[in-house]
Amino acid sequence: MKRALIFCSLLLGAAAAAAPAPWWLWESVSGSGAKVCSQTPLGPGWRKLLGPYKDSRCEKLIRVQ
Repeated sequence: MKRALIFCSLLLGAAAAAAPAPWWLWESVSGSGAKVCSQTPLGPGWRKLLGPYKDSRCEKLIRVQ
């Protein structure tokens, strides 16, 4: 029982330290030129254009070192 409690507390601690998912700028492949900022794929009619970004407006790029 004590080991399970320790394991759960370590697991919750790791989850609390996790970073939020990055945002990506997606472009429609239909030729309309539509662009959307999203954290998740929008489906087969969209492709990743730029990113990753820190914010939901796709303005602040995340710098990878």
